[in-house]
Amino acid sequence: MRDHQGEQTLDPENWDSFRTRAHEMLDVAIDQMATARDGQVWHPVTDQIKQALQVDVPVSGNPDATDAQMRALLPHGVGNTHPRFFGWVHGSGTPSNIIADMVAAALNANLGGRDHGAIYVEKQVVEWVKSIFGFPATASGLVVSGTSIATLIALKAARDRMSDFAARKDGVNAGQLVGYTSNQTHSCVARTFDMLGLGSDALRKIPVNDAFEIDTNTLQAAIAADKAAGLTPFAVIGTAGAVNVGAIDDLDALADIASAEKLWLHVDGAFGATGILSDMLKPKLCGIERADSIAFDFHKWLHVNYDAGFILMRSETDHRRAFSERPDYLKGADEGLAAGNPWPTEYGPELSRGFRALKIWAQLAEHGTEKLGQLITQNCVQARYLADQIDADPCLERRAPVAMNICCFRYTAAGINLDALNDDIVIQLQLRGVAAPSTTMIHGQNAIRVSITNHRTTRADLDIMLDAVRDIGAQLVRDGNYAAA
Repeated sequence: MRDHQGEQTLDPENWDSFRTRAHEMLDVAIDQMATARDGQVWHPVTDQIKQALQVDVPVSGNPDATDAQMRALLPHGVGNTHPRFFGWVHGSGTPSNIIADMVAAALNANLGGRDHGAIYVEKQVVEWVKSIFGFPATASGLVVSGTSIATLIALKAARDRMSDFAARKDGVNAGQLVGYTSNQTHSCVARTFDMLGLGSDALRKIPVNDAFEIDTNTLQAAIAADKAAGLTPFAVIGTAGAVNVGAIDDLDALADIASAEKLWLHVDGAFGATGILSDMLKPKLCGIERADSIAFDFHKWLHVNYDAGFILMRSETDHRRAFSERPDYLKGADEGLAAGNPWPTEYGPELSRGFRALKIWAQLAEHGTEKLGQLITQNCVQARYLADQIDADPCLERRAPVAMNICCFRYTAAGINLDALNDDIVIQLQLRGVAAPSTTMIHGQNAIRVSITNHRTTRADLDIMLDAVRDIGAQLVRDGNYAAA
């Protein structure tokens, strides 16, 4: 046996002691999830925790102190595991994903490529997603961090296809290519136009109808005007779950327009696309199966722990031609570790990719699409219940239709600045830990936005929030200074 004296490693000196340490942390983590319904929704980070983190780069390690600081962080998340977190479309996570994350950490797999077990898990996830959305067997997909990067991947493929992929080497003629979406679409689409070198002004933001869906007549007029001006329309981006009110565009109509105009149809379905699993929402998503690409998140309405997004592409050929680059050190083989081609790195910008696919696979395998779909329906029914309570209360005013799981409303009182009042109501709800909605602008006026994407939420939670809105609103009107704007 060789003498390794003096050589070091990061493995523990005593595996039994490490096992005990790991089990203790696992118990603490499970306790955190088991009590997710209890107490305040949001706990502001204490000055003590902030100061403890603001230290010089450690030269010598301290496992006990490290564990203590991690345990101290557990109560100070954003609050999205709590059933009264309503502010943004954040998934609530599941305890079972802790197990998947442990296995992924132990494997420490790089899913850029090569022939190993993790790759086949992701390939199975891709096959499941194609089946869920009714895409052909020849489609392709990739697990990514979220819808923002998925949108970038999709629209790069759309951009490159317009030049028969010459743009990969030649670049683009900025100011010539234009695309279209509604003015309710997530800002990641405009950011993508920026990052692709097209410029955010090349994205035409089309007005919406009373249901907050893209106005297809205005869209067609905009396409015709751009063509007449010598510009080249290349993509239309439909929305399945608009950020403010959760509206779903008429995707069938958009698919017809895209087909007639030879445009790439991309669907921004960050949370709404997964409504395909809900018997209530599936009819509203008619036409999504005709898209050229769909971007969505598993970490939203399917409650996979962060982060876990996905890009689904109808044409595997277009997808791979937009990204494939195999230098000598990444060349494939028919056997050995370099087999398993094509590799995931040929479908996106990342060479190094974590094993996000395992927690997605585990979520689907453990809970099944039927139950996950039922929970989506449950949230939509809860949003309609909330709307009914608001409509029955003269102190409250609903500001938009309830398309899916989002309800926008405000507290009202005569002769005061309602925008400022409702801002302060939301802040007090958050600071008191009662609930965590957000605000948004609807028709130029401030509104409280309640987005229900939590499998733990009950109607009782909605009642608690509404009671607090009434109490806080009345108190602020009595005590505050809200001169009419």
